[in-house]
Amino acid sequence: PHLALSEARRTKIGRQGCPDSWASLAGITEASSTGPSFSWPGPLSPLALPRVDSIMLVEEGFSVTSVDASDKMLKYALKERWNRRHEPAFDKWVIEEANWMTLDKDVPQPPGGGFDAVICLGNSFAHLPDCRGDQSEHRLALRNIASMVRSGGLLVIDHRNYDHILSTGCAPPGKNIYKNDLTKDITTSVLTVNNKAHMVTLDYTVQVPGAGQDGSPGLSKFRLSYYPHCLASFTELLRAAFGGRCQHSVLGDFKPYQPGQAYIPCYFIHVLKRTD
Repeated sequence: PHLALSEARRTKIGRQGCPDSWASLAGITEASSTGPSFSWPGPLSPLALPRVDSIMLVEEGFSVTSVDASDKMLKYALKERWNRRHEPAFDKWVIEEANWMTLDKDVPQPPGGGFDAVICLGNSFAHLPDCRGDQSEHRLALRNIASMVRSGGLLVIDHRNYDHILSTGCAPPGKNIYKNDLTKDITTSVLTVNNKAHMVTLDYTVQVPGAGQDGSPGLSKFRLSYYPHCLASFTELLRAAFGGRCQHSVLGDFKPYQPGQAYIPCYFIHVLKRTD
C-alpha cells in the first residue's frame, strides 16, 4: 500500500517558532493522536507534524511518501527518519519537497500510477490564500492533489468548521485529530473583503511545559491565518477537482455528520474515492 501525506504550501516561507509551539498545541509531546487507526492503504502525507501523521503510518507498515514546501518542516522529518534509519520501514520512508501548485511535477508516483490514499489533515489546505480573489489557486492545487490518487484510491482532506466560525465569531470548542490540554485561549478574527469573508486569524495562547526559567510551565503565543472554506463550497471544489468522478462523504470530527445535528464539530473531514 502506498500512502501520501501532504502539506505542500504555496510558498516556501518557514514558520519561525511554529514547530515547537504547534507541537504543544497538538499534544505531540504525548504522541497522542485521537483519530482512528488507519486501515486502508497509501497516502501523500503532511509533514507539518511528522512525529504524528507520517510516523504513525510508517510504524503501521504503510509505504509512505511525505511532502512539504517548507525547508524547516522537511528538516524535522528528515531528522526523524535518520534517527530511526535502522528500522526497515523508516529507511524506506520517502520525504520530498513539493508545492501544491506543482505537485504533479514535484512528487514521483508509485509504480502503476497514483497513491492508494492521499491525506491532507490538520486544516493544512486552509493555509493556502486566495491571492487573486477568485479561488483559482485553490482549484489548481486541488486538481493537482486529486491527480495523485489512483483509480479506486482515497483522498482524505479536512478543514475547520468555518461555517460556525463565520456565524458566531468563535471557533468551536473541543478536540479533533490531536489531543491537547494545553491551549489556554483562542482569539478569533475575521477579515472581510467586499463584504465577503477572506481570512480567519486565530491567536493561540498555549501552555508550554518546562518553558519557565525554573522549569515551571510558560505561555507561548502565536498566530495562524486561514482561508475560511465553508462546507458546501469546499465540497464543490473537491468534486470539481475529480471532474465529478468520485464518491464523497463528510465526517464531523471523525464521526458521521448530518446537517443540522446537535453536536457542532471542530473539523469537517472529506473522504473522496476516485471512481474513474
